[in-house]
Amino acid sequence: MRPILELSNVSKTFGRAHELATILRDVNLTVAEGDFVSIIGYSGSGKSTLINLIAGLLKPTAGQAMMDGKTIDGPGPERGIVFQNYSLLPWLTVTENVRLAVDQLFPAMSVQERKEYTAKYVDMVKLTPASGKYPKELSGGMRQRVSVARTLAANPRILLLDEPLSALDALTRATLQDEIADIWHKNRTTVIWITNDPDEALLVADRVIPLLPGREGATLGPEISVSIPRPRMRNDVLKTAEFKDLKLQLINTLIGAKKDSGATVTKKLAAPDILPEDLAIKRHTSIFDRPEPRRRSQLQREELKIEVS
Repeated sequence: MRPILELSNVSKTFGRAHELATILRDVNLTVAEGDFVSIIGYSGSGKSTLINLIAGLLKPTAGQAMMDGKTIDGPGPERGIVFQNYSLLPWLTVTENVRLAVDQLFPAMSVQERKEYTAKYVDMVKLTPASGKYPKELSGGMRQRVSVARTLAANPRILLLDEPLSALDALTRATLQDEIADIWHKNRTTVIWITNDPDEALLVADRVIPLLPGREGATLGPEISVSIPRPRMRNDVLKTAEFKDLKLQLINTLIGAKKDSGATVTKKLAAPDILPEDLAIKRHTSIFDRPEPRRRSQLQREELKIEVS
């Protein structure tokens, strides 16, 4: 059986010939219909670049990205994407934002059918009571629910989630993780979820694949299979030895890859302890013949030697 999505030796480079930067290198990924895959990596490692390649918003510099055996040559409704920001039209209500996608993709439906179809997806994300509200009247979690509903209403074969909950507080994030996982469980739409949170990756997905940094670009590491039964009750799963072992394995893989890549941590530099020039040296009046400012300890030792004019 042919997989729904295949990436074969995909690399992506940005910049001009004399200053090229390779973000991704030799990425290989196979996703079957109905899979729930989570790709996890450090911020800035190329996760969004990868999801944009799958969405057709970018083209590989080398290698092939294919869906159903055909090269992905641009965006399409069969690959719906939910971005980190909400991407809602502020002058449209919840229903109207979702209906926008429905009107564009299903013009053959009658007005009543589109109305009912839209209402189904608004209800799916538990926003029926807020269906007439505008984005400015919604919380961050509610706005992202609208974005998810709009994408699902397009009936994509692959749902791409680019860190969709990263801007939310921990409690709202946990709630939406469970709700999106529940929607997948009921609909079995193929999902690729990008994240930088190990707990999130292991709680929602059946396959977790680390994106490992390297000196010549990031690449996908060995996947971790998550066989924890669904539905996954968060409070129970977090306490299990299986979850803890998988999390330790995932974290060690990511940390080890970062060390091997030679990544360095930028240190913050403390400001030197220097007195203002006008307090440090008073006998020099010209800005051209003032000595360099001296550290406070040195000035304190020499302050009695300074002649004040």
